[in-house]
Amino acid sequence: MPLPAPTLHTDRLRLRPFTAADADDLFALHSSAHVLRYWDSPPWREPARAERFLAACRQMADEGTGARPAIERASDGAFLGWCSLTRWNPDHRSASLGYCLTDAAWGQGYATEAARALLQWAFDTLDLNRVQAEADTRNAASARVLEKLGFVREGTLREDCVVDGEVSDSWVYGLLRREWRPTFEPAATR
Repeated sequence: MPLPAPTLHTDRLRLRPFTAADADDLFALHSSAHVLRYWDSPPWREPARAERFLAACRQMADEGTGARPAIERASDGAFLGWCSLTRWNPDHRSASLGYCLTDAAWGQGYATEAARALLQWAFDTLDLNRVQAEADTRNAASARVLEKLGFVREGTLREDCVVDGEVSDSWVYGLLRREWRPTFEPAATR
């Protein structure tokens, strides 16, 4: 069953299906060593990778295994990145959350806002019971995003990634339907 990327709106963002016109912005995002320093693959070196990414998004939607919308700022249409639900399994009612944003968008709450909108869509439309996410243990900002959304750190995958010869660990997070709070805000930290 096809699962096209949804078009969703928040106060500041629009999540929409990718188009061919996004190729240059995608290449700029994924060719940045700074943006991808905690990623599980090296930065892109050839622009054709963006075309393959767009084809993979279409294939994922056509096969019904996930949805990956682009994120743009509502006020000016600026491309900020993407978020995704992949590995959708209707039998287990589960999926995996991911996101990647330009460094100019960091620290402004965009990742949390976009992921919250996509999670709401997923719980409502796909009737999910569980969403999983992973974050490199060195990426404190991504861990904070997941925790703001209500995810619980469930464990550590030791030395699960080797990118350009560098070994890293990942935290595994889970969010269950019964724990989902669309407007969840974490308790104040001490």
